[in-house]
Amino acid sequence: MTRILIVDDEKNIRRTFGMVLSGEGFEVSEAESGEDALAALAAEVPDLMILDVKLPGIDGLEVLRRVRLEHPRLPVVMISGHGTIATAVEATRDGAFDFLEKPCSRDRVVLAVRNALRIDKLDREVRTLRRREKDRHLMVGESESMKAIREQIARVAPTNARILIRGESGTGKELVARALHDASERANGPFVKVNCAAIPEELIESELFGAVKGAYTGSTSDRDGKFVQAHGGTLFLDEIGDMSLRAQAKVLRALQESEVEKVGGSGVQKVDVRVVAATNRDLEADVKEGRFREDLFYRLNVVPVVVPPLRSRRGDVALLADHFLSRYCSECNLPAREFTDEARQLLTGHVWPGNVRELHNAVERLAIMASGGAIGPNDLRATGVLAGPGLEHGVGGATSGPLDAILPATPSAVLAEGGLVKARQAFEAACIRQALDESAGNVSAAARLLGIDRTNLHKKIVAYELDD
Repeated sequence: MTRILIVDDEKNIRRTFGMVLSGEGFEVSEAESGEDALAALAAEVPDLMILDVKLPGIDGLEVLRRVRLEHPRLPVVMISGHGTIATAVEATRDGAFDFLEKPCSRDRVVLAVRNALRIDKLDREVRTLRRREKDRHLMVGESESMKAIREQIARVAPTNARILIRGESGTGKELVARALHDASERANGPFVKVNCAAIPEELIESELFGAVKGAYTGSTSDRDGKFVQAHGGTLFLDEIGDMSLRAQAKVLRALQESEVEKVGGSGVQKVDVRVVAATNRDLEADVKEGRFREDLFYRLNVVPVVVPPLRSRRGDVALLADHFLSRYCSECNLPAREFTDEARQLLTGHVWPGNVRELHNAVERLAIMASGGAIGPNDLRATGVLAGPGLEHGVGGATSGPLDAILPATPSAVLAEGGLVKARQAFEAACIRQALDESAGNVSAAARLLGIDRTNLHKKIVAYELDD
């Protein structure tokens, strides 16, 4: 029940307010002085305070100031029998939600209280959403490569240098871009993302630079592009390697001149935007083959940041899995769950060709489909998370012991692995990994252990992505 503390030196006022608010379903407590109010707050913080200005000893305005220091989010409604505009202004400036003058009508009191509680609830919801949004964009990992990226972000973010983020699909390039934005002087400005690969070539220019009414079929009004929307902030051009040469030329001009021209327009508009780009392509090769402008490449690649694939920072897999599981269960109001040590070993031994994105989706599936509070190896197999050739160290990271114990040979277990073909591929990958471990990474020695040709083994190492 919502609890309201009424602070007034007049007993009749406290009783009247108490009767009104109790009738509305609120729990009411009272204090007759500023000192009593502060003592009550120290014992238990209410959901709202109604505070008289004129009090014996510490007056209401001083109580308000102290409340703001100790409980900055507590909504306070001030009341006074000698209200003046100056007093109301001072109370509002010091953080009061509303100011009521005695005698107060019943409806006015109830309205002020309900409005204050409603705004406080919305405030708490916004804070929760912001916290969740921050958690979504948290860069999780304690590997040396992730520490190096954080250090690079700390050095580069305060500048206006353009950044080119490179890495495989799903490695978290957008997280790096957001971290750069959040650590920059533009953090209070907008962060605008454009997926260049997802926008049709005929629309990419209007999406980036805007368009005037009638510039193309369906253009019924003037619209701003992403450069203008990102004014004062950061524009993240994801998958920039998939942008057409024509659009590349206009992006280059926008970077050089800090101005854009709408499609179909005749004037230019100045923009203050920091551009961060990302790609999973080999842009140097694209430049040589004429698919990407060399001058734009050098404009963007002022500071390159390389995000490693998940398979090269295996120590972060368990941390990421725990983070995703905790976050997803919290956001979806699911019972709290955790991975067993065996499950963490299994996840760590997986190659994750889809990188962090694949791991994230797998953990969401497990959070929904797994039974019980602890997620173990059987849950990983039953949900298909560890089926296929992405397995290393068998299915559990084991480097010793009979291989028939690494992959169960029962038909139901084979089916859980995704069928015979996938189970065979996983078993073969486990054999190769174990042979490589036993031969300290010597391919020729591993080939002899397995009784196959070195060239054939090398092809399988590449196919199963075991070359790390």
